[in-house]
Amino acid sequence: MEQQILRLPAEKLFEEEINALIKAEKDPIPQGWRMSPRSVKTYICGGKVGKTVITPKYIGHERLVEIAISTLVTDRALLLIGEPGTAKSWLSEHLAAAINGNSGQVIQGTAGTTEEQIRYSWNYAMLIAQGPSEAAMLKSPVFTAMETGTIARVEEISRCASEVQDTLISLLSEKRLAVPELSLEVPAKKGFSVIATANTRDKGVNEMSAALKRRFNIVVLPAPETLEEEMDIVRTRVGQLSESLDLNAALPKDAVIEKICTIFRELRSGETLDKKQKVKAPGGVLSTAEAISLLCNSMALSGSFGNGEISDEDIAAALQGAVVKDDDKDSVAWKEYLENIMKKRGLAWSGLYKACKELNS
Repeated sequence: MEQQILRLPAEKLFEEEINALIKAEKDPIPQGWRMSPRSVKTYICGGKVGKTVITPKYIGHERLVEIAISTLVTDRALLLIGEPGTAKSWLSEHLAAAINGNSGQVIQGTAGTTEEQIRYSWNYAMLIAQGPSEAAMLKSPVFTAMETGTIARVEEISRCASEVQDTLISLLSEKRLAVPELSLEVPAKKGFSVIATANTRDKGVNEMSAALKRRFNIVVLPAPETLEEEMDIVRTRVGQLSESLDLNAALPKDAVIEKICTIFRELRSGETLDKKQKVKAPGGVLSTAEAISLLCNSMALSGSFGNGEISDEDIAAALQGAVVKDDDKDSVAWKEYLENIMKKRGLAWSGLYKACKELNS
């Protein structure tokens, strides 16, 4: 049955690793948690327990992971901030999976998110027929997390309206949720916390109040520092994704991954990797997550319409869609990059240059 599900939650996908860590646990476990903070770090950053190899879920600054985990041991909530594609949601999901075995208590922040989605709402048919009762109540993920002493996740909190964001202030301060309709007050059990994520590109859309920020410990997740680190992330995630998708193609070679990561890093930073030449940056976000998606798309093209080996034409088609989001501005930036940078890189890049130029002409 699980083979028919497009995307399993982290606690199911890595169930064997989680169970191995729980079974081998020797350190103190905080109340409400399934494993110790040290084991959570091993699950996130990778390692080995007994004969089980723990694959790294987050490749980057391990100290940031330690700060995030230790925050959740306290009564403070955790706010993960970063550019798009810096694995904020990925880290949030895996933290909840390791700590509680349930990463599904999620509120997706949008312009349409309401206060009821943060607190609770009602089944109005039952409310009219029977009046207010616990049976008629529809509990939010935060409500459920408070009752069970687990972690709720709020994705893209800065997309929510300010008054909706501020609903969290009293919940995080008092650790209690009042239901005046039932003269009821629900105290949070030990282990309750909130992990929120915020996109730095959305800064200013609905700026978080100082009062709300004070309720969070903030961890900023940076983009990968080096080309090698970004390649490692892309290689790992493409391998994981290809196992659950019928792409019918071979995994990309290191040379292909290096080219994609090089292009993305240079267009992001506005200069070549050797810092000798400036590059006009497109308007889109060329994140590590976008590079992973691009390579999966290239594999799908190769597996469906090619020979199963990613070709320069497959990469060029995926690059065109990733880089050129705004036809006018991005197309100019991409053409300049092709002529001024890629064309001059010699034989190793000539096939990709010709494929991109033909598609972009």
